[in-house]
Amino acid sequence: MTKEEAQGSTEEEQQAQSKKGLKKQQKEAEKAAKKAEKQAKLAAEQQSTEEDDFAKDRYGVLAMVQSQQKLDRVLVRVQDFTPEKADQLIWLRARVHTSRAKGKQCFLVLRQQQFNVQALVAVGDRASKQMVKFAANITKESIVDVEAFVRKVEQKIESCSQQDVELHIERIFVVSQAEARLPLQLEDAVRPDGEGEEEGRATVNQDTKLDNRVIDLRTTTSQAIFRLQSGVCMLFRDTLTKKGFVEIQTPKIISAASEGGANVFTVSYFKTSAYLAQSPQLYKQMCICADFDKVFCVGPVFRAEDSNTHRHLTEFVGLDIEMAFSYHYHEVIDSITDTMVQIFKGLRDNFQTEIQMVNKQFPSEPFKFLEPTLRLEYTEGLAMLHEAGVEMGDEEDLSTPNEKLLGRLVKEKYDTDFYVLDKYPLAVRPFYTMPDPNNPKYSNSYDMFMRGEEILSGAQRVHDAQLLTDRAIHHQIDLEKIKAYIDSFRYGAPPHGGGGIGLERVCMLYLGLHNIRQTSMFPRDPKRLTP
Repeated sequence: MTKEEAQGSTEEEQQAQSKKGLKKQQKEAEKAAKKAEKQAKLAAEQQSTEEDDFAKDRYGVLAMVQSQQKLDRVLVRVQDFTPEKADQLIWLRARVHTSRAKGKQCFLVLRQQQFNVQALVAVGDRASKQMVKFAANITKESIVDVEAFVRKVEQKIESCSQQDVELHIERIFVVSQAEARLPLQLEDAVRPDGEGEEEGRATVNQDTKLDNRVIDLRTTTSQAIFRLQSGVCMLFRDTLTKKGFVEIQTPKIISAASEGGANVFTVSYFKTSAYLAQSPQLYKQMCICADFDKVFCVGPVFRAEDSNTHRHLTEFVGLDIEMAFSYHYHEVIDSITDTMVQIFKGLRDNFQTEIQMVNKQFPSEPFKFLEPTLRLEYTEGLAMLHEAGVEMGDEEDLSTPNEKLLGRLVKEKYDTDFYVLDKYPLAVRPFYTMPDPNNPKYSNSYDMFMRGEEILSGAQRVHDAQLLTDRAIHHQIDLEKIKAYIDSFRYGAPPHGGGGIGLERVCMLYLGLHNIRQTSMFPRDPKRLTP
């Protein structure tokens, strides 16, 4: 190829390339123009939408509440929405439980603790299309402030606790927005086991509930359980205070294992070791020796037992009682059983709403008790078990299956879920238990049972320093470690007895639940240390 020819072809290539570049530039310019046109159109639409949205001040996301202002606004409780409130304009704060958009309207269920109410926002004089869309897009579990008229409904709203009214929303503002993806759905968490399996509807397993306890505690079932538990504590305190008992506080970090056993948590205590209290036992007794006469305490109890059962926790709340008596330890039994009966009556009479709510998810028979409480001797209980074909020795302790079986036999024979088993064999009780004066094989000790499971273990305590020393030696306990305890009885001690009750166990058995983790707000067991 000649020099001239080569030069010509290069020029042609350059021209072709510049044409390509030109075309590309033109395309990009067209693209940019289209994009700008689209954006301008969107902005115009948005502007006209905003101009058209006559309700734009009636909904939205509020600024974070940082206590900027004090409002005189009165917020009405969901449980107070009754037909008497019809046609009133009210404000309330609640969670969005569910929302369902339907054409030009949106139905919301607003929830506050265990109560909920249906609310409606519909396109009209007060609400725009945009307001309805905003309401429909509020995420479940978000907290909202709502202004609404209370209206009576012709047909009962079966799915809500407030069945006779609904709210017609005038304004709705988001106070705190929940993330769109929830770790569990509340309606799944309250579904009874086995229900909805054919439709493939989910239930939530125990570990998922406990891992996401903050969400699980919002369910109607959890709300009811822990309100009832609060009632048990209140009734326990009120009943004992009326009986002349004094509430005491006892240390939880102690120098020696409370019950002389090995099942204690050891904690480092400066340059030495200490233990978490298995029971307030020693301190309750010291208070009796200090002339407080009748005491009780409510507080945490720690057990380092590797028990992964339905009824054991490594930390639980102990309701403990100790009292001096005049002549017979049955005075103590009568006082404790009457306290329990007052609790059962108080729950029956004042917590029916909560009991029914729990029963929806976990059906159970109503709890039955007698007045006065049934008291059987250990030998009588043993005879009933022997009759039912159980083989066990006279001085053996009851196993869990035998406890349950005896509970069923007692229910059949006496129609009660609550009873006392008295006069346990001395061999199966702690060193500080008073022996029976008439039969050294037995003791002045007792257990109390609900639905066939033990909820209290108690006894007359040994209040004589010498007998206590002898019993401790018999149990091979290091006397040096319990010296302060034994010394408490050297300066005159009244005869006394008591017992310890597990709060979570009482709630579980009263409601007929099958796992103690359901009645412990943040349970601790050998496999769970969080949340």
